[in-house]
Amino acid sequence: MQTLVFNTTTRTAKLYEGAAEKSDIIVAYTEVPTVKVMEDGFYQVMRLDAMEKQLPVLRVPIANTNMFVNS
Repeated sequence: MQTLVFNTTTRTAKLYEGAAEKSDIIVAYTEVPTVKVMEDGFYQVMRLDAMEKQLPVLRVPIANTNMFVNS
């Protein structure tokens, strides 16, 4: 089970191999305005580009991902 941690204050998202803060970080993103819950069973991490346009940068399956939202 992997863990996705989205911080709304710092606008960051980190994906951990296992438990948050207790396992290795697989990937980390900055400038993340939102994480969307997709109808097809995925969390989708959105990132802002240079033109302030939101682009998807990561999709992880909800079935094996715990997600925490911090502020």
